[in-house]
Amino acid sequence: MFRRHSPSNGPASPAVEGFYDDASGSVQYVVWDPQTRAAALIDVVLDFDTSAARTRTDSAAEILDFVREEGLDLRWILDTHPHADHMMASAWLKEQTGAPNAIGEKVRDIAALWSDLYNLPGVFDPDRDFDRLLSDGETLELGELEIRVMFSPGHTLGSITYVVGDAAFVHDTLMHVDAGTTRADFPGGSSAVLYRSLMALLDLPDETRLFVGHDYPPVGDRTDPAWEATVAEHRARNKHLGGGVSEEQFRKIRDERDATLSLPDRMLHALQVNLRGGRLPDAEADGNVYFKIPANRFEKG
Repeated sequence: MFRRHSPSNGPASPAVEGFYDDASGSVQYVVWDPQTRAAALIDVVLDFDTSAARTRTDSAAEILDFVREEGLDLRWILDTHPHADHMMASAWLKEQTGAPNAIGEKVRDIAALWSDLYNLPGVFDPDRDFDRLLSDGETLELGELEIRVMFSPGHTLGSITYVVGDAAFVHDTLMHVDAGTTRADFPGGSSAVLYRSLMALLDLPDETRLFVGHDYPPVGDRTDPAWEATVAEHRARNKHLGGGVSEEQFRKIRDERDATLSLPDRMLHALQVNLRGGRLPDAEADGNVYFKIPANRFEKG
């Protein structure tokens, strides 16, 4: 896996290692306190072969190897939202390490929405499958550092950002400065709500390192994936927001772009796993696991 290190900038500043998943364009993070070595994992991927509907744990295992090699003390397994483009490795990581897993509390609303779309009443129970459902402003201890939860919906109705010192893990809100922002057209999404979340992120201190959830190179002259830029860089140069774009301008850009996008090829498989905290559906009478995919329910594809 392609990976890149972002060192601590001093007291109250975490170290960050980003791991790029080429298959889904997702960025997975290890964030830790350099003083105590307390660490958290954010948005780690469960590998999925769409052609065979087969899962693997190669990516998550590589990240756990890094945690062990660096002598880190894993405290948290975190996700920012129920991802549409990859399966979360949360349940497997919890089995391997015993660390608690967490996500935003409004995952309950997302579960209710998708329970209807899948016609699976009562199947998704976030209170069962996550140890913590986090609210806006809640904090988690990470050694001598603190993880602060920041509600930032728009891509989904329950997305959250994790702010750790001078680092913020902003998931599917911003993309890298030369790519702009992330789509807001999934069920429960809204470009107006996303704009407000983006403005709140850009109100963080100028030097805050923003770590995004995805990149899809090549972009312009850039062939390698990129996922880190400061608030000041985004405010000045972000393709969709730079220079003070109004809400009306942003919504036009975002909505027109979203109208051209297909659904992610993993989406209808991934959400019924992610809304179970990364667990596959229960095995049926023959001992095998089956996905339920709604037909003719979505216009895009």
